[in-house]
Amino acid sequence: MSHGHSHGGGCSCGAEHTESPERGIEYGLYQKIDMDKLQCLNENQEGSGRTVFRAWEERCDRSLFVESDADEELLFNITFTGNVKLKGIILIGDDSDMHPAEMRLFKNIPQMSFDDTGREADQVFSLNTDLTGELEYPTKIARFSNVTHLSIHISKNFGAEKTKIYYIGLKGEWTEV
Repeated sequence: MSHGHSHGGGCSCGAEHTESPERGIEYGLYQKIDMDKLQCLNENQEGSGRTVFRAWEERCDRSLFVESDADEELLFNITFTGNVKLKGIILIGDDSDMHPAEMRLFKNIPQMSFDDTGREADQVFSLNTDLTGELEYPTKIARFSNVTHLSIHISKNFGAEKTKIYYIGLKGEWTEV
């Protein structure tokens, strides 16, 4: 389905892309995040955690990123504007040991803090280095079918003191409360 203008090849990350336009639509949940309530704990620069939730077409923009501050951990508290059935996540990290190695998901725990990360996560992913957004981590849909609040805990990276993330894509369905 053409929309009448060219993106000059789309992504500038240098990878071969063979996806259909539907992929960008699938990853449109960023539009359903209440950005005023979005928190990123342990971010090096205040507000930078918000910048990684953006349009699929902008996923390879290396000028927008979040970097951790005191250690390698990051904790995103995401409030949605309705109910979400979360189906998948894509994460683009740095081409170094700063790339996240583990992602832990928690649902419906508003204002989660690092003290809360000791509890059992709803789902844990071991991450592979992904510089182009090719790897999708599918969620357990039954567990993530009525989400109003999502916490993403980046618990470790591949050995660096800090973690750097360029893009987090959320795939799923949104319904009004």
